[in-house]
Amino acid sequence: MFNGFHPPQPPSDAELATQTLNEESSYRFHSFSANDAVTLGLSIRKRFRASSRHAKGKGLVVSIQSIAGHPLFSCTVGDLGGLSGIGDVSLDSWACLEGMIEVVKRTGHSSYYVEKGMAAMGKTPAQMGIKADHLCGGAFPIWLENAPCCPIAIAACYSGSSVDDHHVGFSHIRLGSLTCPTVGLDDN
Repeated sequence: MFNGFHPPQPPSDAELATQTLNEESSYRFHSFSANDAVTLGLSIRKRFRASSRHAKGKGLVVSIQSIAGHPLFSCTVGDLGGLSGIGDVSLDSWACLEGMIEVVKRTGHSSYYVEKGMAAMGKTPAQMGIKADHLCGGAFPIWLENAPCCPIAIAACYSGSSVDDHHVGFSHIRLGSLTCPTVGLDDN
């Protein structure tokens, strides 16, 4: 008997968290240098500039830093605001980005995984000791193949959409870990 058409359900928070955790454990770099951070950052910037979000006037902030907090790459795609004070990125964008980086430093996991994992468990940021405005996707740990104890660096991007920021940044982490004996990022 036909029960009607039921559109596919979007993945649950638990399914997204599991998928993200599997992605994190699958991608490791052979090495990661300051030059690799610049290549990664420029590649993320280029991909975002070609996206529909940027075409619609959205901006992005990008930061790549060592796990100790040393800046390796940083840029803004968009305007911080003109005389009117209105722009597509703001100082709050940088504050949110830094908060996401702190989540990765604290947990060793991407901020998107932490966001979805907490939602799946029904936990609030306060219960986990995380500031609520720091909990969105877009910050990723950069792991080396031969150093399983902690990430070597963190790449983060923020444009205001957890899922979009996660996909813009993580696709480059994935490319970088797979394409070359060093980082070897290309702009595909």
